[in-house]
Amino acid sequence: MNLPYALDLFAPRRRPTRVVRVGDVEIGGNHPIRLQSMTTTDTLDTVGTADQVERLVGAGCEIVRITAPSLKEAENLGAIRAELARRGVRVPLVADIHFTPNAAMRAAEHVEKIRVNPGNFADKKKFEVREYSDAQYNEEVERVAERFRPLLRRCKELGRALRIGTNHGSLADRILNRYGDTPRGMVESALEFLDVCEDEGYADVVFSMKASNPQVAIQAYRLLAARLAERVGQEGTGLAHASYPFHIGVTEAGDGEDGRVKSAIGIGALLEDGIGDTIRVSLTEDPVKEIPVAAALARRVEAHWARAAHAPDPGAPCVDDPYAHRRRATRSIGAPDTALGGSHPVRVELDLGPRPVEPEPAAARLAASLSAVAELACEGVCVEVMDDGDETRLAAFRAALAAAGVAAPLSVRTEASVARDFAAQAARLVIPVGTLIDDDELVDAARSAAENGIPLEWELRGEIEQVPALLDRALAASAVAGLEALLVSVDTPLAIHGVRAAAARLRARGAADVPIVLRHRREASSQGENALLAAAVDLGAPLCDGIGDAVALAGFEDPGAALGLGYRILQGARQRTSWTEFISCPSCGRTLFDLEETTARIRARTGHLRGVKIAVMGCIVNGPGEMADADFGYVGSGPGTVNLFVGKECVKRHVPAAEACDRLVELIRDHGRWIDPA
Repeated sequence: MNLPYALDLFAPRRRPTRVVRVGDVEIGGNHPIRLQSMTTTDTLDTVGTADQVERLVGAGCEIVRITAPSLKEAENLGAIRAELARRGVRVPLVADIHFTPNAAMRAAEHVEKIRVNPGNFADKKKFEVREYSDAQYNEEVERVAERFRPLLRRCKELGRALRIGTNHGSLADRILNRYGDTPRGMVESALEFLDVCEDEGYADVVFSMKASNPQVAIQAYRLLAARLAERVGQEGTGLAHASYPFHIGVTEAGDGEDGRVKSAIGIGALLEDGIGDTIRVSLTEDPVKEIPVAAALARRVEAHWARAAHAPDPGAPCVDDPYAHRRRATRSIGAPDTALGGSHPVRVELDLGPRPVEPEPAAARLAASLSAVAELACEGVCVEVMDDGDETRLAAFRAALAAAGVAAPLSVRTEASVARDFAAQAARLVIPVGTLIDDDELVDAARSAAENGIPLEWELRGEIEQVPALLDRALAASAVAGLEALLVSVDTPLAIHGVRAAAARLRARGAADVPIVLRHRREASSQGENALLAAAVDLGAPLCDGIGDAVALAGFEDPGAALGLGYRILQGARQRTSWTEFISCPSCGRTLFDLEETTARIRARTGHLRGVKIAVMGCIVNGPGEMADADFGYVGSGPGTVNLFVGKECVKRHVPAAEACDRLVELIRDHGRWIDPA
């Protein structure tokens, strides 16, 4: 099934684009996803910036962005280029421009690409609320266009590429007042600039739609892709004709696991839709650390694109509105304290795999691992038993869990043919459904669950094209057995598309309220950071679509760490908050303090404040706007000074940096959001 923004929702297909050349690197078309990053050094520090560029290139970075906040930095880009040439470092450079069109003109002489932000290229944001008549609005658009045209003509003359890079946090006042701080506002802002490009006959354009909220980023990129497809369609060529390439990312993602999870959710979800030709992972860390993360996400989805999977036709859409988040409305299944679906939060469960041979030591290890994350609830444990006559050993493990203090409900995955042997001991049965399993066995498994008053989760196992038929069989067996407490999960090589196919088929069959469990099993070959990224994409992408009533992680050596990852994914997808959320920028030459060290210091003081969002920004470029989603903000205002915000409002100006963290804590306390750490 097609939507304007994607070739197919039920199989990975890359969005077709024209090719844009940036120096020696080509973006879009059939070229690999290109990896980008940005320097964090002072642009006037020629040697230091060249050093960092060289390290980035050595790590696999293919395009490097450098900030040029004024004419003197723009002029020094030539010196940086010369120093790189002296070292034999060949890489396209991008000048990052905010507020200073004259700097963009100068930078174009030295770099292969210019990035402009439509929200502040020729606008001074005052966050004023005013009504614009159509005539006044159009006057503003034309004023900005006239400031923009000279740069386009210069880029066209020099053969430079351009990125129209919209940020959720820095929309112009006229956009905010007409469209709000919304994905549509982001798209309209970009299209105003595209109109000027096309009027000038300039097509070497790449777009970005960045936000610190992965949901907003996903919605904005999708909406832009759809609007561009409409423009292509108006030319009579349809979506198969090439449109403009996209540079994708989640801005101000933060650091550590949180930054990687949030980035993987937003970037991974878009890539699985076929959206994305070049990516940057924005971490509040040394930019070199961004490259392996970006490479892992890119290579993973390129393998999916190469599968050429046959997409099913489930007969219905999988979501109501792909441009706005709304969780699927599902029935509540299970006891109130541990129920899935309905109004209950998305649950986090652990899949332990085969039942342990030695119950007591296994239960003790599980309890010890979970004690390290005692603030997080393990809301379900699943074990696999496939042999009849294994009831006694299962009972021994249940007893061992209870003795070790693990009170989570115990689900049992077993074959349909022996489900009756274990139904009395399970809080939920998990029954695989495959093409070789007999329908009569499925009916008997459903009856055993109904007779014991427990839910049954049908785990659909097969290729993506088999999912609708497998689900039909599971629903038919449930109907024959009179089973209403049913759930669905999917085990297919294309996890996101399989879940979408299941959700769509449930809707087509009049069972749209059946809860869905999102299951992810770590591949044996996937370790460390790569395992974290894969889980974040496979679980986070459906959650951002509103699909998923529980997440279950399997194959991780440390159950406590896996549980923590599950909760981090829920927080990154904006489904459930378990810690303080930090919106921190990755730093650049504009940054007025050590962002990595400052973020770590603020995290150490405030990381226990569940439900509080704190923004840490190096400068004002995206500060107040990007902090629209934050409760409190810490923004560099000058050398050694910081402005403190509540939402978008600056409440304390030019606070000495040595005092700023204490003053931030005071601010949080004054607004009733502080609790003392345990």
